[in-house]
Amino acid sequence: MGMTRRTLLRSIGVAGGAGVMFESMRALGLAPAPQALAAPDFQEPREGDLPAHARGSTVVVLGAGIAGLTAAYELGKAGYRCVVLEAKDRIGGRNWTVRAGTTDTDLDGNTQTAQFTDDADTYLNAGPGRIPQSHITVDYCNELGVRLEPLLSSNAAALLHSDGADPQMHRTVKADHHGYVAELLSKAVDAGALDGELTADDKEALLTFLSGFGDIGGSDTGFVYEGSSRRGYAVQPGAADQEGVVLGPTPSLSETLSSGLGRYLQLDLGHDQAMTMLQPVGGMDAIVDALVDAVRGNGAEIITGAPVTELRNTDDGVEITYRGADGDTVLRGDFCIATLPPHLMAELPTNLDPAVADALRTPEIWAAGKLGLEYDRRWWELDEGIYGGITYTDLDLLSMWYPSHGFGREHGVLVGYYNEGPMAEAYGALSPAERTRRALAEGARIHGAQYRRGLRDSFSVAWDRTPHVEGGWAMWSSRGPEYELLNQAAGNVYFAGDWLSYQTAWQAGAMDSARYVVAALHERVATG
Repeated sequence: MGMTRRTLLRSIGVAGGAGVMFESMRALGLAPAPQALAAPDFQEPREGDLPAHARGSTVVVLGAGIAGLTAAYELGKAGYRCVVLEAKDRIGGRNWTVRAGTTDTDLDGNTQTAQFTDDADTYLNAGPGRIPQSHITVDYCNELGVRLEPLLSSNAAALLHSDGADPQMHRTVKADHHGYVAELLSKAVDAGALDGELTADDKEALLTFLSGFGDIGGSDTGFVYEGSSRRGYAVQPGAADQEGVVLGPTPSLSETLSSGLGRYLQLDLGHDQAMTMLQPVGGMDAIVDALVDAVRGNGAEIITGAPVTELRNTDDGVEITYRGADGDTVLRGDFCIATLPPHLMAELPTNLDPAVADALRTPEIWAAGKLGLEYDRRWWELDEGIYGGITYTDLDLLSMWYPSHGFGREHGVLVGYYNEGPMAEAYGALSPAERTRRALAEGARIHGAQYRRGLRDSFSVAWDRTPHVEGGWAMWSSRGPEYELLNQAAGNVYFAGDWLSYQTAWQAGAMDSARYVVAALHERVATG
């Protein structure tokens, strides 16, 4: 009797928790169904829609990265008016694809202009470079018409490397580790060491599995791992009497374990790293371009070169000051969604509760960097048979990516390093030319002298030295009260970004966070 929807939802939340409340919001049309990709389309009036008096409510979005663009896109679908302020002259945030002619100046005054070959296949995804098929990013690509293609993140022909040892193919390292694990476990089972855990049928089934898992002999050979064709071939099989020569010699168990290369085998087992990975055709910024077109198509305004200098909650909305070409401008709106990096947001003058600024300073800002190397010859394919994939190393490169597109072209861009943390900080402190020289010297320890030959151009990004970003991503040691505080409205101000999700450093985290905020803001407006 006289109960508002907000009161009803609050009661449901108290009784059943946030999950039940959110499902109830969906039933009332106040939050997105999973298949609807965020807020429902409120262009057509219906019960539960944006009230007539609230149509045209203005939301100012700070930051035109993936979180900001997603928020503006969903708000526009729901009938809100949006203005997006972006400090940089470039839209997309960390979603940045470097092509011929791309120019950038870092915080140290280093200016680079990419001299890559000017064609559709020659580019460097300087930020996000892959999309797991389980992420909502794929759904947005489908909705926005962004074409996707496979990204060969895991490749048996790519290399694993430990300082002081020769690089080995991924397939070789995997075969040896699987083989010796199967040998040891089979011997333990056969000797009765696991009789307390296994029935007779279990033992037989496990031994059968291990025989195939490790490609080892049976009990008649003592379950010994001796290597197999899974390690690769020194001479490939061929016609007539060309049987092929299996790669050898097989290392001992001790040598296999002490190599330390086994730690890399788990990298493609994580949920977010599982095959098949995807990438947009022609570069990751295809997502940005599609979002920008959709945002502007819904009537939103995107203003670049507009760093925000002050943010204030007011009695009836927000007041934002930004610096443009003609000086300072004050923009007023009903709400604000701030998607700036948390450490930069914390330094912005505001009248928010000081606890908010303290919370924004809580996550640790992690450095990240990438280097693109364009060669005039795709030697990794022609000479080493590596078509896509990633080589991992404990050198300060950390990883090297081979392109998953443009196979058979004369030239191509290889990612010479994608590193993070202290390694990325060390490279970020160097000039772009010094980064390239250091990376070439390190890469030659894996691929030999050819790594230095035929280099056309290079372009590197150090995200901790990039203006208006100043970091790769934000990491939470624990998602405690600070995290909870920032996932709530601070007056008329909301926060969104991958750092406010459990998918930190992924575009999906930014998209999900934006959708969460849009749903919360709309529920607030729709229920009065």
